Amino acid sequence: MMQKKKTQWGPGLLLGCFLLCLWAPAASCHRASSLRRFIGCAVREFTFQAKKPGCGGLHVTTDACWGRCETWEKPVVEPPFIESFQRVCTYNESRTAAVQLPDCRPDVDPTYTYPVALRCDCGVCVTSTTECTTV
Repeated sequence: MMQKKKTQWGPGLLLGCFLLCLWAPAASCHRASSLRRFIGCAVREFTFQAKKPGCGGLHVTTDACWGRCETWEKPVVEPPFIESFQRVCTYNESRTAAVQLPDCRPDVDPTYTYPVALRCDCGVCVTSTTECTTV
C-alpha cells in the first residue's frame, strides 16, 4: 500500500552523499555510509498525505517498512527466458490506525485508515499491503 519502490542509486545521488560527507561531521558521514550499504528491512518513520475523494488532505506520520532486500535474476533458454527471485521489504506485523480527514462532504465518511508497521521483513511482495510494481 505505501511501500517504497525499489530505489536505484544513481551517480548524482552518490555524488551528493559524497559531497555531504566532505562537508558534514564524521558521525553524519558514517550514518550516510551505513544507510547506503544497509541490506535488509526495518521500521522507519514515514509521513504521507492521507486523502480520499470528497475530503481535504491531512499529513499523517506513521511507521512504515523501509529497506533493500537481496534479489537476483538469471537468463534461461526457455520462456519466460528469465528466472527471478524477487523479495521486497514488506510488513510482517502491523496494526491499523485511523484519522478523521478535514472538510469532507456530508455524504463522505471522514475516517481514513492506514497500516502502522510493527515489524518488517524481506519477503515475497503481497499486493494487499504493498505496491509491487516498479518503474
